Amino acid sequence: MFYNGYYHLFYQYNPNGSVWGNIVWAHSVSKDLINWKALEHAIYPSKPFDKFGCWSGSATILPDRGPVIQYTGIIDENNTQVQCWAEPEDKNDPFLTKWVKPDENNPFVIADLDVNGSAFRDPTTAWKGKDGNWRILVGSRDKDIGMAYLYRSSDFKNWTRAKKPIHSAKTGMWECPDFYPVLLKGKNGLDTSIEGKHVTHVLKNSLDMTRFEYYTLGKYSSKKDKYTPRKNSVDSWAGLRYDYGNFYASKSFFDESKNRRVLWGWANESDTKEDDVKKGWAGIQAIPRTVWLDSSERQLLTWPVEELDTLRDKKVTMNNQKLEKGKHVEVTGITAAQADVEVTFSFANLDKAEAYDPKWVNAQDLCSQKGSKVEGGVGPFGLLTLASVNLEEFTPVFFRVFKAPNKHVVLLCSDASSSSLKSDLYKPSFAGFVDVDLATNKKLSLRSLIDHSVVETFGEGGKTNILSRVYPALAVTNQAHLFVFNNGTEPITVESLNAWSMKNADIK
Repeated sequence: MFYNGYYHLFYQYNPNGSVWGNIVWAHSVSKDLINWKALEHAIYPSKPFDKFGCWSGSATILPDRGPVIQYTGIIDENNTQVQCWAEPEDKNDPFLTKWVKPDENNPFVIADLDVNGSAFRDPTTAWKGKDGNWRILVGSRDKDIGMAYLYRSSDFKNWTRAKKPIHSAKTGMWECPDFYPVLLKGKNGLDTSIEGKHVTHVLKNSLDMTRFEYYTLGKYSSKKDKYTPRKNSVDSWAGLRYDYGNFYASKSFFDESKNRRVLWGWANESDTKEDDVKKGWAGIQAIPRTVWLDSSERQLLTWPVEELDTLRDKKVTMNNQKLEKGKHVEVTGITAAQADVEVTFSFANLDKAEAYDPKWVNAQDLCSQKGSKVEGGVGPFGLLTLASVNLEEFTPVFFRVFKAPNKHVVLLCSDASSSSLKSDLYKPSFAGFVDVDLATNKKLSLRSLIDHSVVETFGEGGKTNILSRVYPALAVTNQAHLFVFNNGTEPITVESLNAWSMKNADIK
């Protein structure tokens, strides 16, 4: 959220390592999404309506009242969920250092008898319809049907549920729904209330059943309060995703200062709860990303916000480096445990690409089956991040190209199975297919942000993205290394590589 010239963020935190926790409020002290300060006054359980927990929600900036947070409170030991609100104690304070939860009209929404009150959470940012009424969505489920209930209000105080959900699907519980418009053409973001033929709408849901997110693109009618996905927009965990890795509970906001939509995601842990207790924290926010619709209009693109570039420090380059089968070359001269890497790979032809089996519809399973160590034709090739010097540990991020009857299929993987010698970690293979035409341009690009326990990778300009959470035992701090590699029979060329050591963000 952008307010009074400063960016603001709230997120879930639990020092005991469990999934759910309290809402913590932080703000950027220099208006740049880089310099952050955690506020002393977070939103913790303190009222009868949230005494058993404060869960996710969203903020809305009202023209006459300023910012209001709407969030989910847990009201009793039966996990009954209600929607609550908070406001700044001093609306003229640019840092919004203290928030209050008024007793009046709190909670503002209680589940009706026909709604599952133990699965009723995470209100969205509000938007205003053409009729002048405000609207929000609240995630829920009825047995195995996930749904987003729509509520309307003329005064942002009294809310009434619409007769039918704005949308539903047989996916299980919908958590942290997000709903917003994007331009059909161009990268600019839009205020959440914008409608028209020049936009399409995005409905994103986090699936409690799979711990993955997906989104659909579709048409929204404020007159009917109905959202209809496009026919080719799959309404399940096999559909489109911002990120194919450890990325969950995301929320976006319209940043009017730079006319863009910014996305925040949460990266859960991969170590044990006992480790989390020792650390004193659990879960982190991913790098904020800008969101817009791809020129093909088939999917969204996400890319790290431009402010991240201000943390770039020492730079190294590699150009026209040929990689034969089985070769890996170290990228030296940077702090490999904390780096920003942009690389373009090229290849002469695709004749030796492996045949694609139409049964390979699950990218993650395919990545597990054909990892970075399994020889292919065109690939696997890419980066070995957070690697120990003798490769006892490494987290590979790589492409693999397959030959289908009428096109080539490109797989992007981030495989944590070799990331650590520790045995008590969650070390999955994450993967997604990349929508790219290699017939005219035999090149593929990667950007990887490496930060000690996190590797965030953006394939082909943000078409397919994967966040991995890893905890190496050897490849830490100055013992971490970075390599480019190729395990395919077809030679690969590192056409260009730029890598930067990254400075620490300024945490007040």
